[in-house]
Amino acid sequence: MSKDSEMSPAEITQWIKAQAQELGFLHVGITKAEQLLTEADRLQEWLNKGFHGEMSYMENHFEKRTDPTKLVEGARSIICFSYNYFPEATQNEGAPKIAKYAYGRDYHKVIKKKLITLYKSLDAKYGPIDGRCFVDSAPVMEREWALRAGLGWVGKNTLVIHPREGSFFFLAEMIIDLELVYDQSISDHCGTCTRCIDACPTDAISENGYELDASKCISYATIEYKGEELPESFEGKMEDWIFGCDICQDVCPWNKFSKPHTEPDFLPRGNLLEVTREEWNDLDQEKFDTLFLGTPVKRTGYEGLKRNIDFLKK
Repeated sequence: MSKDSEMSPAEITQWIKAQAQELGFLHVGITKAEQLLTEADRLQEWLNKGFHGEMSYMENHFEKRTDPTKLVEGARSIICFSYNYFPEATQNEGAPKIAKYAYGRDYHKVIKKKLITLYKSLDAKYGPIDGRCFVDSAPVMEREWALRAGLGWVGKNTLVIHPREGSFFFLAEMIIDLELVYDQSISDHCGTCTRCIDACPTDAISENGYELDASKCISYATIEYKGEELPESFEGKMEDWIFGCDICQDVCPWNKFSKPHTEPDFLPRGNLLEVTREEWNDLDQEKFDTLFLGTPVKRTGYEGLKRNIDFLKK
């Protein structure tokens, strides 16, 4: 055991949050690792409605998804992190649009590297510890844990919203076997606002909010849907989005508090922001690789992005 292993949970918690801030994380919150019972029922109901569309992976590992001790034996705490990606500048007006989170380098790699750095430092100082790091790549109900850890409330658009930061941030988690001091959740501040519901061109958000039919979502259609052509139900409703969609965030009044990120890896590749509609229509493999190698857009691939661009012409 480390010479610092006798430190109190409060002192370890303070150290973790200070280290995370140095690594560039926006906020850190901590909650108890325990089985999600109510959330499990809600997830099962969502799956039963078929709202996950072709995302069959959402049905897999249900027990692990709802019980963190199935992911890390002896888990006691879940440390939740947010990382800002709000850009200083956006694309040319009138050009096909890429979601802001995908402008720069793949966030999985950028944030995972920081988490591993923190984990190794934590293990060296207070270890040995057992744990795992997650960045949107495993069966972890990240929004539910972020809610419990006080990183924000889950808004009507189903995204985590922070009262001083808005919602343009990534979520990540570290599940460990250390006992820490747990944070309090933040109350819902959506109130009577329905801007996200009203603005969604495909009616993907339920009438009263807080539930998303992903199969109707533009982000799902442009990224997760694998058909040769997008469903006819999306015709005339894409509002120029070709990878992801930010509509429900752009209209959210809480995002007036969003501040530009300071992460060099998230800066746009090449002349991405200046590419015109004509240039998008003429996109070839070489230009695609120049703009998107190592970014989240590689997930849909050149053919997938061309499919989405061509669909806008209908």
